[in-house]
Amino acid sequence: MKKSPLQKARAAYQPKLPIVLTGAVKAVAGKPTESVADQEEIKRLFPNTYGLPELHFEKNANPSANHPVNVGVILSGGQAPGGHNVISGLFDGIKKIHRDSRLFGFLMGPGGLVEHRYIELTAPIINEYRNTGGFDIIGSGRTKLETKEQFDKGLEIIRELNIRAIVIIGGDDSNTNAAVLAEYYKSIGADVQVIGCPKTIDGDLKNECIETSFGFDTATKVYSEVIGNIQRDCNSAKKYWHFIKLMGRSASHIALECALQTQPNICIVSEEVEARNLTLQDVVNNIADIVAARAAEGNNFGTVLIPEGLIEFIPAIKALIAELNNVLAENADQTAALSGTELEDFIKSHLSQANAATLASLPASVARQLMLDRDPHGNVQVSLIETEKLLSEMVARRLEVMAAEGKFNGKFASLHHFFGYEGRCADPSNFDADYCYALGFNAACLINSGVTGYMSSIRNLVKPSVQWTAGGIPITMMMNIERRNGADKPVIQKALVRLDGEPFRRFAAQRDDWAMNTCYVYPGPIQYFGPAEVCDQPSLTLRYEHISK
Repeated sequence: MKKSPLQKARAAYQPKLPIVLTGAVKAVAGKPTESVADQEEIKRLFPNTYGLPELHFEKNANPSANHPVNVGVILSGGQAPGGHNVISGLFDGIKKIHRDSRLFGFLMGPGGLVEHRYIELTAPIINEYRNTGGFDIIGSGRTKLETKEQFDKGLEIIRELNIRAIVIIGGDDSNTNAAVLAEYYKSIGADVQVIGCPKTIDGDLKNECIETSFGFDTATKVYSEVIGNIQRDCNSAKKYWHFIKLMGRSASHIALECALQTQPNICIVSEEVEARNLTLQDVVNNIADIVAARAAEGNNFGTVLIPEGLIEFIPAIKALIAELNNVLAENADQTAALSGTELEDFIKSHLSQANAATLASLPASVARQLMLDRDPHGNVQVSLIETEKLLSEMVARRLEVMAAEGKFNGKFASLHHFFGYEGRCADPSNFDADYCYALGFNAACLINSGVTGYMSSIRNLVKPSVQWTAGGIPITMMMNIERRNGADKPVIQKALVRLDGEPFRRFAAQRDDWAMNTCYVYPGPIQYFGPAEVCDQPSLTLRYEHISK
C-alpha cells in the first residue's frame, strides 16, 4: 500500500503515556457512586452494576504474575479521530499483561459481535494503523445491543474465543449499550467484563471524570482551519456572507470551540437560544441586524457559525418534535402503512393546535423532514435539514423588509457550507493520539483489575501527557432516564454547553466586538511536528474549563 510522506512520519510517532501507566499498577477504589439523576430507577434497572466506586491507578510495588487474556474490541457509531490509537493502546496494554494475550476485533460495529464476524488483530495489522484516522481497521456500525437474543448470541462467540472482556469504543448511546451488556452478563453469572471508551467529536460525552471525549480536539482543529481559510477569503473578496453549519446535533460544543479559535462575526449557541426562549425569527432578526450594522460601515461580508442541532433547541420546534415523536411511536402500526401526503395528513391531524401552527410556519421542505426523515433511534435527522440555507434565505427576506423601512442600505450575498465528515477521520492531533492511546492502555489495566461496567477515564488533561492521571468510572454514574421512541429509557446524560461555564463566558464577552469588527483568527492546519506550544495544546474549551475549576 502506497503511503504519503506524512503517513510514514506519523507511523513513527510514539504516543506519550501517563507515568502511572508505564509500570505495574494497582486499582484504588474511592467512594460508591450514584447516577446523575433518576437514582432509584437506574438502580432498579442495574442492580448488579449500580453504585460501584470510582477507581484510580497507582504504581504497584509488588505486582503478581499475570496470565494471558483474550479481549474483544468494538468500534461503535460515527468515526472520530484517534480510534485506531485506542485499539493500539489496548493491544499494547494486554500484551504487557502477558505476551500471549490476544485481541479480536468485531467487524462493522456491535453487529459483528452478534453475527460472529471478527478478525484477530495481530502486531503487523496494529502497526499499519497506529496514529492514523478513521475506523477502517475493523469498521464501525450503529447496531443497538438491547435484546436478550443479541446478548446470548454474542456470548456464544465470546466463549468460543475464550474472551474475558469486551471493550466498546463509542459515544453516549454506545456506552449505554456497554452498561446494559455488562449488567446482563453480570446478572447471569457470565464471566465477561465490559469496558467503555468515550468517543464522539460532538464533545457531549463528558463530566467531572471524563474531561473530554476523544476526537473533539482533532475535529475542531480541522474545522477551524477551514473556517479560517474561508474567513481569509471572505476578508479578501469582501462581498459574501458565509453560513457555516457544523456537526453537533445535541450540543453546540463544536461551534463554540471553533468560534473561540477563529473569532467569526456570528456564532449561534443552541443552548442559549433555548434558554432565552427565542423563536426562529428571533435568530434571523439578530443575524440581519448584524448584517445591516456591518453594511453601514461598508462591510458587506461576514461569517456565521451554526450548530447542526439548532432547530431542535428552538423551544416551539422542540415541543413540536416531541409531539411528533409521540404520534409516530403511538401510531406505529398505522403510520407504517402510509406514505407521502397521506402520512403527512395523518400526522398533522394528530397534533395539538399550537404545534400544528408551528409546523405550518416552517418551509415545506423542513416540515417534511421533521415528519418523515428519522434515524434508527426514531430521532429527527437534523443533519439533513439545511439550516445554513434556511437561515440565509430568511435573513435575505428580513433584509428586504429592513431596506424598505430604510434600515438596510447594503448588499447581501450568501454562500453555504456544512463541515461534518471532513473532520471525523483526520489523522489525530498529538493530543488525541496521546489521549486515545492512554484510554486504550488504561482499558487493559481495568480489565486486569477484574472490573466490569466501567468507562476508561484519563484526567488532568491540560497538563503534559506524562502527568495525566488514570482510572475508571462506573458507566451507571453517567446515566439518567430520557424519553426515546415514545418510551422511557436509561441513557447516558448528554453534556450540553453550560452558559455559566468559562468557555461560553469568554465567547460572550467578545462576540459584540467580533460582530462589528473583523477580528478573524487563522489557526492553520494541525501541526504534528514542532514545539509543544504549537503541536500539543488541548482545545480551548478544555483549557478554559480547567481555569474555572
